[in-house]
Amino acid sequence: MKSKSTDDEPPPERTAGFVLYAEDEGERHYLLLRHRNGTYWGFPKGHIENGETEVRAGLREVREETGIEDIEIIPGFREVSSFWFSRDGRPTQKVVVHFLGRCRQEPVTLTREHLGARWVSYGEASDLLTFEDARKILAQADEFLRTQRQELEQGVPHGRQRGVLH
Repeated sequence: MKSKSTDDEPPPERTAGFVLYAEDEGERHYLLLRHRNGTYWGFPKGHIENGETEVRAGLREVREETGIEDIEIIPGFREVSSFWFSRDGRPTQKVVVHFLGRCRQEPVTLTREHLGARWVSYGEASDLLTFEDARKILAQADEFLRTQRQELEQGVPHGRQRGVLH
């Protein structure tokens, strides 16, 4: 659905989250969550609260939705997607900012918001993700990591930072 700019149209909902991955013996696995509303598969994400940065909101949402706190933020990856949906019969736009983070592949502590969680390969993730925009973000993240790995092998340094909320 295209935007029809009107004065009574609510502002877009802004959310942030992470494409989380873990590596085990050279194999990369991505974390997907199965949401209870609509039972779709996606990445951990949620609303940005007043005064909160996008990254901080993403880290908070990951912690709240999965229990994972120790995330290595991969610099240089920030992808935005947006979509329209109906809330109370009114068109509403949601803008999602995605960051990329590496963590240990650990058990996930789910909230009532989700029905399940899985660590899966790129191919499985691409098959499981319900929405095309999420598959596109996954593809961008995977390509970013492949390119980064090639650059590291060629001696191009990359800065990394830890993202732990206290």
